[in-house]
Amino acid sequence: MGHDHLRDDKECQNCGHTVEEIYCPHCGQKNTETRQSFGHLVGHFLEDLTHYDGAFWKTIKYLLFRPAFLTQEYLMGKRQLYVPPVKLYIFISFLTFLILAIMPEYPEQEDTSKKSEDHPTIEKIEEVRINLREKENVLINSFNNKEKFVVNNPMSYKSEKEMDSIELLKPDSLRLNAMERVMGEKLIKLYSHNTPEQVGEKFSDSFSHNIPKIVFIYMPVFAFWLWIFHSKKRWYFFDHGIFTLHYFAFLLINMTFILLLSNFTDPITSIIGETPTKIIFTILFLCSLFWQVYYFYRAHRKMYHESMIINFIKSTLMFIINIISILLISITAAYFTLYNLH
Repeated sequence: MGHDHLRDDKECQNCGHTVEEIYCPHCGQKNTETRQSFGHLVGHFLEDLTHYDGAFWKTIKYLLFRPAFLTQEYLMGKRQLYVPPVKLYIFISFLTFLILAIMPEYPEQEDTSKKSEDHPTIEKIEEVRINLREKENVLINSFNNKEKFVVNNPMSYKSEKEMDSIELLKPDSLRLNAMERVMGEKLIKLYSHNTPEQVGEKFSDSFSHNIPKIVFIYMPVFAFWLWIFHSKKRWYFFDHGIFTLHYFAFLLINMTFILLLSNFTDPITSIIGETPTKIIFTILFLCSLFWQVYYFYRAHRKMYHESMIINFIKSTLMFIINIISILLISITAAYFTLYNLH
C-alpha cells in the first residue's frame, strides 16, 4: 500500500512541467500511472482515509488515552505524524454510524424450560390457553405494545375545523400561538393517516438518521462555549475548533462501544449466563462513563493550562451548560423531525 508505479514520461500530466524525481516541483502532483488495478484503488482509498502507514492507529491510541495530546501536537505544527482532525472526525463518524446501521438485532429467545414432555395433557391445555390469550390480547396489543416506540398525539383536536371553532371561543390568553397552531395543523394531518405506533416507528427512524446532523451542528456551539470561557487574546476560535473535533471523535468511539455492549448482551448471556453478563457489562459501562467524564476534565486542563481549582470550576460549568444546550437542540430536533413526518 502506498507503492505507486511511476511513469517513465517525466512530463507532469497536470501542469506540463518536467518531473525530476517523484513529485512535480511546480504543482506537487505525484508522477504515477493513471491506470491502476482495483486492489490499488482499494488500498489508496484506505490510505487516504486512515493514513494506514501507521499514523491512524497511533492517532487512535493517543485520542483514547492521551487527552488533548493530539490537539497540542497539531497546534504546535506537528501535522504529518497523525491523521488530521477533520479527516479523523469524518472517518470515525462514518464508521460509527455505519456500524450502528448494520448491527444485528437479536430477538428474545423463547423460554421452553417450563414445557414438560411427560404430561401431554398439560401441554394441550397450555396450548389452548395461550391461543385464547393471544386472541384476547389482539386489541390490547394494538394499543399497548411495549416492544414498539409509541408517540401519542399531543393534540386533543380531531380536525382543523374543530380546532378553529374552539380556538375562536377561547380568550386570547389561552389561544394557541402561531407556532403551536402550525404544529397542531401538521399533527392533525399526521395522525389522521397514521396510528401512534406508526408515528413512533417513523419518528425513531427519522430521528436516528438526524443524529449525525445534530452532533455536527452542535460542535460549533461546543467550541463557542470554549471561546467564551477562555482568553480571546491567547486562544483563537480555530484552537477551540481543533479541540472540539478531537473530543467529539473520542465521544463517538465511546458511544459506539456502549451501544455495541447493549446490542450484544443477549447472545453473551446465552453463553455465560445472565448474572455474570450483567456484572461484566455494568463494570464496562461504568468504566466507559467514568472515562468520558474524566477525559473532559483532564483534556480541558491539559489544553488550557489552568490551575486545578479553576479548571474544575470552568469544566463543571461548561459540563452543565453543554448538557442544557444539548437538551434544547435535541428537543428542537425532535419537534422538527415530528413536523416533517408524513
